[in-house]
Amino acid sequence: MDSFYERVFDVVRRIPYGRVTTYGAIAKHLGSGKSARLVGWAMNNSHRTIPPVPAHRVVNRIGLLSGQHNFSFPGQMKELLENEGITVMNDMVVNFKELFWDPETH
Repeated sequence: MDSFYERVFDVVRRIPYGRVTTYGAIAKHLGSGKSARLVGWAMNNSHRTIPPVPAHRVVNRIGLLSGQHNFSFPGQMKELLENEGITVMNDMVVNFKELFWDPETH
């Protein structure tokens, strides 16, 4: 059986380019609605995973780049999102509701 982290990684790999989702949405989709923090830990441990996990596409419930301190250098999460056409201001995804990808419906 797959570990919880592997299941999280599989969901995150499905997030489309130019879209974001939340730790909580992933946890809910995996049947562990109260495990958003564990999803965050999975993202913290995803940076050397093969195939790659686009952890930069996972933000908190209001669109804040709360996991950015776990990237290789300051500003990397923002840079990766902006490279996908996502606008970030004050560490928040602009138009978060429009860019939100819900794993429950996809």
